[in-house]
Amino acid sequence: MKKDEQQKLLNQLGIASLNEMQEAASHAILDHRNTLLLSPTGSGKTLAFLLPVLEHLNPKGKKVQVMVLTPSRELAIQTEQVWKKMGTGYKILCAYGGHDMPTEIQSLVEPPALLVGTPGRIADHLKRRSFDPSAIRILVYDEFDKSLALGFEEDMAYITQAVKSGIQKIFVSATAAIQIPEFAHPGELEVINFLDEHQVAADIRMYRVNSPEKDKIDTLVQLLCNLGPVQALIFCNHREAVERTGQLLKEKGIPNTIFHGGMEQMQREQALIKFRNGTAHYLVATDLAARGLDIPDINHIIHYHLPSTMAEFTHRNGRTARMQASGEVYLIMHPEEVLPKYVDMEPDELQLKAAPLPAASPWCTVYINGGKKDKLGKVDIVGLFMQKGRLAKEDLGLIVVKDQNSFVAVRKNKLRQLLSAVQSEKIKGKKFLIAEAK
Repeated sequence: MKKDEQQKLLNQLGIASLNEMQEAASHAILDHRNTLLLSPTGSGKTLAFLLPVLEHLNPKGKKVQVMVLTPSRELAIQTEQVWKKMGTGYKILCAYGGHDMPTEIQSLVEPPALLVGTPGRIADHLKRRSFDPSAIRILVYDEFDKSLALGFEEDMAYITQAVKSGIQKIFVSATAAIQIPEFAHPGELEVINFLDEHQVAADIRMYRVNSPEKDKIDTLVQLLCNLGPVQALIFCNHREAVERTGQLLKEKGIPNTIFHGGMEQMQREQALIKFRNGTAHYLVATDLAARGLDIPDINHIIHYHLPSTMAEFTHRNGRTARMQASGEVYLIMHPEEVLPKYVDMEPDELQLKAAPLPAASPWCTVYINGGKKDKLGKVDIVGLFMQKGRLAKEDLGLIVVKDQNSFVAVRKNKLRQLLSAVQSEKIKGKKFLIAEAK
């Protein structure tokens, strides 16, 4: 790829230039080497492999040429979004559980150049013979350690067997202390390691918050009151704890949203959108939210429960202080709890003061049951909401248009006026359900 072509592509992504890790990965992958790419969360690993993969594609190809396996639906969707922003002209298809299977099968009738998805769904398509894998020349195992931890080993082994032997393989992770499984037949690997897992980023300030009770909910509430209405990511170790903590916070007057692997896909998408657009200041989540999600840099990470491994501790903290930003990490601990050995710095003790409940967000999220498949765009939604809904520009926030639905951040004090005004209106001659997202 010529330099001017690459720069044009980077401009579309809003990036001035590749970082050192991305340059190193591009060179290795372009040279057709099997590659192990290790780099922190938020460092740009997705672009690091997508850019050289693009150059390997055959424009005359009629079958799937590249397959990317991801541990979560969210990471698959994020990879798809990056590819589309690149404006390559090559078709991509995102496949994952919870997505409409007949729709995916229909999309595979004209195969994409790049197929990205979760191992379970990709294996399902292979068993159904939804597509021909014979032309696949590159297989990317993105966050492969997480896929293994989630129990996808059998599916990944099946997929690896289904493609031709000897193709180029790219392994991507934010964790160094892992072993590539034998079924992947990695062969000789070019290792690109930009990790230093034994060092907490210098621009992260870490605090210990003492909880007099083993049930830490009151201490968490007090901490959030001290922080005020800022975005914070609150990590729990189990789904049940996420559900309970989120519910208790609501009962104590602190709105929040939750995120874990047991939720339906639509619930998870809405939770992330509400967090991104500011409707929810606080996201209570399992380690599924520690990496691979399209959420903004978070200045405040709260460990309601400490994870069992250094790797997950690192990934959680990697949600803050990204790309030269700064951040604060809080460890809520009962006096009987011992600081884990993987915490190689003594946190400062944070003394909490009496403080009022944080102010509620001034934003809410509006749901529309139409999206890209209905030819809806952001311009159409803005036009309706401003012209018919009588909203000013400052009354609108982040707009997310997905394939079959859309979400719009709207000033809470304008919601009733908006919904009343647009209920009978049409967009592009079609009537859609427009309601507050629950």
